[in-house]
Order: sequence, then C-alpha cells, then structure tokens
Amino acid sequence: MVCDRCIRVVREELEKLGHRVRTVTLGEAIIKSPPRVINHDSIRQMLEANGFELLDDRRSQLVERIKTEILRLVRKDHDGSSNVKLSAELTRTLNRSYNSLSSLFSSVQGITIERFAILQRIERAKELLKYGELTLSQIGISLGYSSVQHLSSQFKQVTGMTPSRFKTQAGAHRTAIDKVGHHHHL
Repeated sequence: MVCDRCIRVVREELEKLGHRVRTVTLGEAIIKSPPRVINHDSIRQMLEANGFELLDDRRSQLVERIKTEILRLVRKDHDGSSNVKLSAELTRTLNRSYNSLSSLFSSVQGITIERFAILQRIERAKELLKYGELTLSQIGISLGYSSVQHLSSQFKQVTGMTPSRFKTQAGAHRTAIDKVGHHHHL
C-alpha cells in the first residue's frame, strides 16, 4: 500500500544520512538541512536501495502528483450525491489545464489518465470485495460509479471476471494499489 511504512522508511533513512526531516508525504520529503549539505547522489542511492526513485525533473514530479491525486480520489469515499469529474478535480488541485496534464501523463506513462484511474478504482473495488463488509452496490457508490452495472462491466473488462466470481474465487490475489501502473517514487 501507499503507505505509512514507505513514509517511515524514507524518514528514517534520511535521518540516518544526517538530515533533519520536516515532513515526508507521498511523493515528497522536506528536509531542514542547508542546500550545501544535501548530497543528491547519496539520497538517490538510499531511495533506490529501498525500492524508490528520486524524481528530480519537473515532468516526472508532475506525473507523480497526478497519480497521487488519483489515488487520493479513489480512496476517498463518495456518497453518490456529488460525483466530481476527475478532469475538473485534477485541473483544480494541480492548477493546470486538463489537456496539458493528460498529454504529459500519456507521454510519460504510456497510458491515459482515465485508464490509470479505472485501474486504480478496480483495485480498490477488489480490496473492498475481499474485506467483504460492503455490498457491490455500496462499493459502487463509494467509488463514484453511476450504477452497479457500470462497475461490474469495468471490473470484468479489467480482471476478466465478474465481481461475484472474484469474491468467491479461493485465494484471489490482489495487486497493491500503489503498484498498479507505476513504481514507487519520491
């Protein structure tokens, strides 16, 4: 999972390198050390040793911010009353036109923002199905689907099986939501 463990590891490893860490969030670490004592190579090596990557170009950083926003939206419960469009939300939170975000994302990731969001929503649906606490209808509402049929159709298209078959399939394995369509980055 995108994950408290990931954040803790990055914080601890930066501290081992002698940095005073102010905050670590998904995709970003703010350290108090003066710029002259920041050794980017040692930070890059530490991150790579822990399965992360240092993003030091603006394009990659923006793509990671897009992914982070999509993950935030997927994991946020919807009540069905206000279904905010992904394009409008990304435009608002990232303060860029959706066309420019979409072009950048596709060129870097090789898939569209919409496809990435669908994959994330289906992974979240799989997670919720495995918990077994919500009905498919409740899962659809919480993920912002307009109908159970729409969720079921996308679920089958992505996984090759119906939600009910997935739920009953013994030993069904779930891909960690932070591994769908991207690598760990910082």
